[in-house]
Amino acid sequence: MSIPVEFMLFTATLVGVALLHSRSLEVAACGLGAILVYKLAFAGFHGVSGFGGLWHHFAAEWVILANLLCLLLGFSLLSRHFEQSRVPDRIPELLPDDWRGGFVLLVLVFVLSSFLDNIAAALIGGTVAASVYRRKVHIGYIAALVAASNAGGSGSVVGDTTTTMMWIDGVSPIQVFHAYVAAGVALFVFGIPAAMQQHRYSPIMAHAESSLPVDWPRVAVVLLVLVAAVATNVLMNVGFPDLAQQFPFIGVAVWVALLAAARWRAPDWKVLPGALRGTVFLLCLVFAASLMPVEELPPASWQTAFGLGFVSAVFDNIPLTKLALEQGAYDWGMLAYAVGFGGSMIWFGSSAGVAITNLFPEARAVGPWLRSGWHVAVAYVVGFFTLLLILGWHPHQ
Repeated sequence: MSIPVEFMLFTATLVGVALLHSRSLEVAACGLGAILVYKLAFAGFHGVSGFGGLWHHFAAEWVILANLLCLLLGFSLLSRHFEQSRVPDRIPELLPDDWRGGFVLLVLVFVLSSFLDNIAAALIGGTVAASVYRRKVHIGYIAALVAASNAGGSGSVVGDTTTTMMWIDGVSPIQVFHAYVAAGVALFVFGIPAAMQQHRYSPIMAHAESSLPVDWPRVAVVLLVLVAAVATNVLMNVGFPDLAQQFPFIGVAVWVALLAAARWRAPDWKVLPGALRGTVFLLCLVFAASLMPVEELPPASWQTAFGLGFVSAVFDNIPLTKLALEQGAYDWGMLAYAVGFGGSMIWFGSSAGVAITNLFPEARAVGPWLRSGWHVAVAYVVGFFTLLLILGWHPHQ
């Protein structure tokens, strides 16, 4: 069976993103443009040709794209609120002064990622690790920080871009939550070896207590925004599901809450330019993924979900999730774990991995990452089959 041209163009785009990280936005935009030109000239848009087909397709996708735009930018401000609350400054006080300190830090990153963006959780963990280990952080432990952030976000619809996409698309948070069965097991499988690796490489440094108080109003702003997002999603998708498909209510609710609290605690607007570039990059990939002929994908099954975990280590998990949502009939919790955690196996397989290597450039090497972070791949397999054996495969549309 021949491979559709759209898939070849899409694959070339993802390979380009993997090889040219400094030009990822330009590569994604060029890839999207190439796919659009081919669809306009030859293939059409799910049976409708020309610009009419493109407009029809965009009309069906704009709510998802607008929600993602608002949520990703809003969550970048929300993460900065949390950092400025000085709660992260108190984290070192909670760490034991032996190998267990490294494991506790991974657990904290896991927990933070359940309600913060996984990129923010990884960066907070990386910042703390750089401090308590005097910047001598083992590559295996860097991989574990990424894995902890991705695992922690896999069962929460506000913890990872992929699960947020599922949420926006109408997947219930309950259908994603059981990913924590696999993620919790995986945390112990990779976390303990990684913490021991780090302790042998550079023991944890004794810490002094912070003299600065926690900014509790900023903590309250974080909670307010999260409550607004969750309440709006439940209200619209349960009470008014048809209306929810016509306007980006969730994303707008996040921004209304942020702006309403701005006179109390102003957001750090300086983070928006960098966040906007990353957001546009992701939106290009998501829209490109929506243009794929989903009838050509393998049937949804646990074997397919398991394989997608390894694919997400090489290709970005955002478009993979979009393709799966277009196809439907997945066990969404199992898929969330696979595409979320699977990207941890290679440094450029997830946004958290790309972000944390800005703190630790020495980790930008596939060979050392695979050799030192071997426990992440083992944890993925063990966690996946633990979930499959305990709860089985339960697909949903």
